[in-house]
Amino acid sequence: MEDHAVERADSHINTSLLIQSLQNEEIDIFRNEFLDMHPYDQASFFKDLDEDIRAKIYLYLSPEEMAALFENLEIEEEDYKDVLAEMNPHYAADMLSEMYADDAVDVLNELDKDQVVSYLTIMDDESAKEIKDLLHYEEYTAGSIMTTEFVSLSANQTVRSAMYILKNEAPRAETIYYVYVVNDEKKLIGVISLRDLIVSDDDTMISEITNDRVVSVSVGEDQEEVARKIKDYNFLAVPVVDFQNHLLGIITVDDVMDVMEEEASDDYSKLAAVSDMDHIDRNPVSAARKRLPWLIILLFLGMLTASLIGRFEDTLDKVAILAVFIPLIAGMAGNTGTQALAVAVRGIATGDLEKENKWKLVIREAGTGLINGGICGVLVNFIVYFWKGNFFLGVLVGVSILFTLIVATLAGALIPLLMHRMKIDPAVASGPFITTINDLISILIYFGMATLFMSYLTG
Repeated sequence: MEDHAVERADSHINTSLLIQSLQNEEIDIFRNEFLDMHPYDQASFFKDLDEDIRAKIYLYLSPEEMAALFENLEIEEEDYKDVLAEMNPHYAADMLSEMYADDAVDVLNELDKDQVVSYLTIMDDESAKEIKDLLHYEEYTAGSIMTTEFVSLSANQTVRSAMYILKNEAPRAETIYYVYVVNDEKKLIGVISLRDLIVSDDDTMISEITNDRVVSVSVGEDQEEVARKIKDYNFLAVPVVDFQNHLLGIITVDDVMDVMEEEASDDYSKLAAVSDMDHIDRNPVSAARKRLPWLIILLFLGMLTASLIGRFEDTLDKVAILAVFIPLIAGMAGNTGTQALAVAVRGIATGDLEKENKWKLVIREAGTGLINGGICGVLVNFIVYFWKGNFFLGVLVGVSILFTLIVATLAGALIPLLMHRMKIDPAVASGPFITTINDLISILIYFGMATLFMSYLTG
């Protein structure tokens, strides 16, 4: 995690001056202004340029300078291929070599295998080997987001020698705030903060100031679990180890922020019954193809709801006023079910439900449904009575809402818990899916009760 705290993070982008200097081929003016900007601002300026203007930037910046920009570039994943294609292959390979290995891997994962092999062939052997090692790890695991650019020390050396190593390796390390201690077999045995190194005497042995209660993650651990661990412990970085506790790399908080954004986007898209919302489909056919399967499933569930209403056609013929309250009953069921769903999915995603009995959540949601249903039921009872002048109709609608809200709340909480238990992503129990299921439940409750108490409604 590169430290840009001393750089001008609030720098004003003089776009017109930068473009003018590029067009007039005033290299010194462009470099002085551009390199004085924070890399994020450089990337923001770069991504909005036309291809012919960007071509000049490749001539004016070294691969190392371009690497800092590229690490902060926020574009669609499929666009990385187009941007790299604008560069000379050797320039692109050198730039990827200068990037932190985990960031370079993120870019290469978006390319075709032939392109990846081509760039790795051009790179220097050390960078290529480092990147190859990371490419082998399964996507969405700790190994796939870790970096191998870190500083490690031996327990049997002094602080003086450790500081010498730190000064030499710091320029290439992603962070130096934590320094990890390994034994002769490269197994992780502890951690030292930069503060501990600075305040200790030069002749102090590393083993004397090492904290052996180090929290680490397995190389195969899910990236969402890693993000949760860093958040819970408030770490800046966490070491990654294999099953024998060999230190393989580290994951920094900036990588975790990307993971959290990615996971949040993924969960939100599933809650909306849409996949890959982080990818903007410029082609309507492609967008429709992704959304159509869910819509077809919901269409058939909707037809099932319509069929269920049809079964109570005789009831509607006798008391036509019942049709007026169908949207009310179904809407209340969908809303309360979605609320319970959001609570359950969030609890699973944050790990809060792992710390408490899941049945407590179910009981709590049932109680919530009972209270909300009771209050809404009584309220709608009086409204319907004063509106339509039919006491039993008000009771029917009120009691239907009471039972509907209880059942809908339980469904919203139980379905994601069951899916989680079956190792299925609970976010796929999307809002539209839960809403449609609760439509079925609410209609069945409403018309079932109306049929039972028909004599009171028609009397």
